[in-house]
Amino acid sequence: MFLSDFHTHPVFGDGNNTCREMIEAAAARGLAAYGISEHSHMDYCGDGWVMIPAGEREYKKEMRALQSEFSDRIELFVGVEQDITSGSPTDEYDYVIGSAHVITVGGKMLHSAVDSSKERASAVINECFGGDALSYAEKYFETAAAVAKVTKCDIVGHFDLVNKYNEADHLFSTADPRYQKAATDAMDELLKTCRVFEVNTGAMFRLGRTERYPQNWLLRYLKERGADVILSSDAHQADAICYKFAETEELLRQIGFKRRLTLTQNGFKTIDL
Repeated sequence: MFLSDFHTHPVFGDGNNTCREMIEAAAARGLAAYGISEHSHMDYCGDGWVMIPAGEREYKKEMRALQSEFSDRIELFVGVEQDITSGSPTDEYDYVIGSAHVITVGGKMLHSAVDSSKERASAVINECFGGDALSYAEKYFETAAAVAKVTKCDIVGHFDLVNKYNEADHLFSTADPRYQKAATDAMDELLKTCRVFEVNTGAMFRLGRTERYPQNWLLRYLKERGADVILSSDAHQADAICYKFAETEELLRQIGFKRRLTLTQNGFKTIDL
């Protein structure tokens, strides 16, 4: 199996390992290509999961040095996970993953991410949406729909992140027509600008979720619309790199995908499934 992984996080944001430790783990696993994509700086965010400006400068400097050092062992890329609310420039990165973590309610941005905790998600639903969890999900997808246009991303990251703490529809029904319309409308809007979506196994590793981002029915929707997919672990520690990639490939084959993408110095390259 051709192994590559481009959505991973070191200690410059909310990761647990240094860049060097992450790269050494990727090389030891035999990855042909590997990228680190730390969270972009956001002015309002003060709880430690994004880079501060000084850290962002150090991250780019350190990664470029490691890119040169490891050039004979692994094809290494310096990326960023650019949030829709971030104004940080991305021109110095090799690739950009576009994502949405926060929502705005009544013109005010909530300073907690939708993936912060199950308890916080429940509190926001009750306090800001009058207990209407589907309205909460609709607001998230309304935000996520603009990710590609705003971030100019190469890859759409964890498309349905709002579903992170919703295993077995604990918060809202993903089969509800309101949810499915909000999700597919957002996906259609994103596809106008970016046609590469990651299939992200991060919540499977960290929470034991049974489904990836996007959910299987959304992967089928992407397949029907001729979109491309790329495997991502969203690893926040070294032993999560490429988590369940073999099983994910098999799932993509069952859905009907004939290929997935990887990243090269000349852009995306197709890998037959």
